[in-house]
Amino acid sequence: MKTQTHHPQTFRSVPTHSKPLDSARLEKLLEQQLDLYKTKLLSSGLEYQLAVQNIPLGAHSTFQSFEPYPISIASAKGAWMTDVDGRKMLDLSMGFGSMLVGHLNPEVVSEVRASLDVGTLYTAPSPISRDAAERLCRRFGIEQIRFTNSGTESTMYAVRTARAYTGKEGVVKVEGGYHGSGDALMVSTKPSLEKAGPADSPNSVIGNASVPGESYVVPFNNIQALENVFSKHAKTIACFIVEPVLENIGIVLPDEGYLEAVRSLCDQYKIVLIFDEVKTGLTAGPQGAAQRLGVIPDLICMAKSIGGGIPLAAFGGKAEFMQPVTDGRMPHLGTFNGHIMAMAAVRAVDKVCTPAALEKAESLNIQALTRIREIIDEFELPAHTVGFGVKGCVTWSDKPVRNYRDYKATDFQIAELSFLWSLNHGIMTPPGLDEQWLISLAHDQGEVDFMVNDFKELAKTLRG
Repeated sequence: MKTQTHHPQTFRSVPTHSKPLDSARLEKLLEQQLDLYKTKLLSSGLEYQLAVQNIPLGAHSTFQSFEPYPISIASAKGAWMTDVDGRKMLDLSMGFGSMLVGHLNPEVVSEVRASLDVGTLYTAPSPISRDAAERLCRRFGIEQIRFTNSGTESTMYAVRTARAYTGKEGVVKVEGGYHGSGDALMVSTKPSLEKAGPADSPNSVIGNASVPGESYVVPFNNIQALENVFSKHAKTIACFIVEPVLENIGIVLPDEGYLEAVRSLCDQYKIVLIFDEVKTGLTAGPQGAAQRLGVIPDLICMAKSIGGGIPLAAFGGKAEFMQPVTDGRMPHLGTFNGHIMAMAAVRAVDKVCTPAALEKAESLNIQALTRIREIIDEFELPAHTVGFGVKGCVTWSDKPVRNYRDYKATDFQIAELSFLWSLNHGIMTPPGLDEQWLISLAHDQGEVDFMVNDFKELAKTLRG
């Protein structure tokens, strides 16, 4: 069977050989790290006990809560955080991309402070919001844009816009893909394999308490499966929504030619193509993933990296496909849309995220990926490195991951150990076993050395 080549603008390095790790030893190491966590994070434990009295799970997003309890943060600046136990931690999560320019970036702070001299919320059009829209349209190569306040709002309204444009209801998405928590997209985000059906023709597994409407699910990197769904149901399908690079299950890269084939099929069957760039956006490069990968969708969803840490998101695209917003077929509403502080943050991020600045951050990321790959080879670990733009991850499998079923075959025992190890050794990673690190504009050589050296210590411990 021929090995699929990933898109040339992405990074993946799979080892030529590896040796399995002992599961019993891993379990013992996991117990040790869990005990160490509870010993080191006494103040976080106390904060959690207080928080759960008023906050379900002790956190304002279910994803932020994990066993035995999450780390509570007291402050952050640049690439570093300080937790309530006084530990300084290297932030490799960076708000899943929201902190691309670093915590308390001086330009963001300056612009936001200046905005407080003129207002916070107008709930009316303003030259400030018009300027922000012009900047993002110019940068991402789109014609029209509307601001929202979260990635969920953006994907929800993009789907509604596609439905209004086509007069159809059906939504097609990728198995394992996450597009926020709107009902239409809470389908097969991370389904159990018992419910998921055949690998080449997955079921739509509906999330708890969701009412998605007509939905179809396809495996990533399988153009034939997508065409099968389109050919059977095109008369009722409004859109296909997809992350151009999946970033909910590690980093899953598109095969070379896959996105181009997706674009062609959507044109052929007159189905709206939506790129969810909530997690890629500027982390993919100065103009986002669509421009970098050379495939242009009809609508695009953005958030996180465009806002400098201020709640901000947007959806937009070609004027033709935004017409339902203009003519009233799809009213888009929101009191806080175009919030003055968020518009100030757009201005700051647009100034700071120059091609040179992002190129430097990406070069540091490639260095980290390459050095960690060398450690994987040295210790013959069943793992490989994957990257896109300023993001990277270690995937605990010695085989490429091209879709959700491949992801489910990775070693979650090692992933959990690696997660706890990082938290115990001064590195904040996202609270999941399938997320990626981010090298922000605030990271430098010292931070890369810190993370690489820590991974080497983990590798030594894994091999004993």
